[in-house]
Amino acid sequence: MRKALIVGIDFYEKVSCLKGCVNDAYAVKSVLDRHGDGSINFGINSMTASNSSSKIARRELKEKVIELFRDDSEIALFYFSGHGYIETTGGYLITSDCKDGDDGFPMDELLTIVNGSKAQNKIIVLDCCHSGLIGTPAIADSKAVLSEGVTILTASTSDQYSLETGGSGVFTTLFVDALSGGAANLVGDITPGSVYAHIDQALGPWDQRPIFKTNVKRFISLREVQPPIALDELKRIIEFFPEPAFTFPLNPSYEPTSENPDQDCTEVFAILQKYCHVNLVKPIDEEHMYYAAMNSTGCRLTGLGAHYWNLVKKERI
Repeated sequence: MRKALIVGIDFYEKVSCLKGCVNDAYAVKSVLDRHGDGSINFGINSMTASNSSSKIARRELKEKVIELFRDDSEIALFYFSGHGYIETTGGYLITSDCKDGDDGFPMDELLTIVNGSKAQNKIIVLDCCHSGLIGTPAIADSKAVLSEGVTILTASTSDQYSLETGGSGVFTTLFVDALSGGAANLVGDITPGSVYAHIDQALGPWDQRPIFKTNVKRFISLREVQPPIALDELKRIIEFFPEPAFTFPLNPSYEPTSENPDQDCTEVFAILQKYCHVNLVKPIDEEHMYYAAMNSTGCRLTGLGAHYWNLVKKERI
């Protein structure tokens, strides 16, 4: 079982309302609902507050969080977009009924619920101001306290605001882009670590900085998409390269536009060009694979190529 609770709050009774949080929640729900091939991914319960008739109270949010993390599901994922608040007693997720920041849902209480969950993988994703505080309770002397299987991804550090642009959160826009395929590896898997790397690379040193905290033995896949290269073609990497340091010799017969192309060679060359496109191989002493063939040089594995060569060799793929 893969479960997700997606929360977006634009409407607030006593503090300033927001504009993009409900849109963010809808975008996250849409991308997590199914894998790239259309098969079901997460079972999603969404809560959105766009006006007074759909407001979300602190007690209601807490009860839904408890329900999410109650059983031993494979993945339990909690996403929140809304106001965040911080003071000396800790951080809080602000719900529609709050009038003072410290009457929100405490981040420390959320962490306690998550740490005690029987779910195999517990994931918290927060797009709110000061969200980076979660995971470091005041009583822990500023040290992260995460039980095994917990991963936290936040939009900003504990002293930063979470920004919006174009009616959506900057962080959530990148988060959705990562889940849509931007953070996929060569077999189409998208993990929490690759999502963070995607967001981290997109934000400069002067932007809000995402925070990533985790205590896991291995990353699980949050979503699967069409890989950039077919699996059967990827597995042929150990056929073309008997060892990682091997140089694959090329000549004009590999290039289909040459005077005397060889069909078998051109079929292999087409796969090698795909390898080059995803940075698994690079041409030797040439800028493009075309010239490596026409000038009879060759190609060799990149560092990434050697990594995937080992994975295939060890039957990890």
